[in-house]
Amino acid sequence: MAKVFMVKNRKKRLENGHPWIYQSEIQEVVGEYEPGDIVEVVNHQGHFLAKGYINPSSQLMVRVMSYDPKEEIDLDFFIRRISRAAAYRTRFVSNPEACRVVYGEGDFLPGLIVDRYNDILVVQILSLGMEVRRDFIRDALVQVFEPKGIYLRNDVPVRELEGLTQAKEVLYGECPREITIQENELSYVVDIVEGQKTGFFYDQRENRASIAPLMKGWGASHGITMQPQGENGALVPVDKRGKVMKNPFWDGAEVLECFTHTGSFTLNACKHGAKKVTALDISEHAIETARRNITMNGFLHRVDFVVANAFDYLRESVEAEKSWDVVILDPPAFAKSRSAVKGATRGYKDINLHGMKLVRPGGYLVTASCSYHMSEELFLETIQEAAYDAKKILRLVDWRGAGKDHPQITGQEEGHYLKFAIFEVRPRK
Repeated sequence: MAKVFMVKNRKKRLENGHPWIYQSEIQEVVGEYEPGDIVEVVNHQGHFLAKGYINPSSQLMVRVMSYDPKEEIDLDFFIRRISRAAAYRTRFVSNPEACRVVYGEGDFLPGLIVDRYNDILVVQILSLGMEVRRDFIRDALVQVFEPKGIYLRNDVPVRELEGLTQAKEVLYGECPREITIQENELSYVVDIVEGQKTGFFYDQRENRASIAPLMKGWGASHGITMQPQGENGALVPVDKRGKVMKNPFWDGAEVLECFTHTGSFTLNACKHGAKKVTALDISEHAIETARRNITMNGFLHRVDFVVANAFDYLRESVEAEKSWDVVILDPPAFAKSRSAVKGATRGYKDINLHGMKLVRPGGYLVTASCSYHMSEELFLETIQEAAYDAKKILRLVDWRGAGKDHPQITGQEEGHYLKFAIFEVRPRK
């Protein structure tokens, strides 16, 4: 087995749990190897540190698979690791049959993503070292999960950085294009062939559920009071005109969700009592998917759908003096590289500035960023700058990251990509 010698004066990232070794951290490689082979990683004195697979054509030259010099990277290795990953989800995830069951580095399987949609698994193999062990991965997944089918969504550009081609194909069994799953006791149709990523974004599960307290308690601010009616003087909700409210959701929030995609936050809003939700996305296909999901869950009468550019819609709504009790912003990644951060910061500031302008006094802004290159500090700083320009005072209610099926290694900052916050918005006077 070839040995990778680390440079002497380096940051101890590897010892802190970071599973990536860059070319700049390597002094030399001693011994023969083929790209994708397992190599030993040693310090400058030759003391064992870890073993992992190597790809000399990538700046990320070695990815660590084990810290045990005696552990073989074979089929049994993958069965053990995937079994542990499955056991973790069984312990911490409300529905382990619909979640991310393997999260790459977070499950000590760098370069491998596996999402479970009931009895179908959707897999992304992102690195050469995992690609050459594709048969081990398939056989281990079959043994651990006994799926009806495994579908490969290897249509991701990052594979090209590893010298791999992009492709989509059935790896095992039979795979229907659409699958209905349950999350937070809500139903979703997932398109595993053409949907974004593997078909669904599991990382916001707990965050979607966290909006529940925002969805009720708005009747008084809408001018509704409880007044006695009838012979027995029973208290009923009455609006400003003296009309008895027949709508069972009279106390619910009026919500705007931008970048709705599959309608996930809208569904959770309706489940927890929202009176009316405006669901917006620039993609007609996304809106149709959201409409299907919302119809399937019986909430269609409470949702308005808008196909529009969110930046334009937010700005125009401010000009039209529209407002909502809760505004939800869950955009795609604006910064996909370090060089894109400056432009992304402007984008995040723009949507959050206009979003909080649309929140009624004492209402809530729900906002997120899934850009790793947008740090927590920069995200919060950008929102605060938006609040200053919007003449708003924000009170932080909740701050979260990715869900429990996306475990994070503490020594790897790259795993901390998702930022999610709920702010109370008040005018600054």
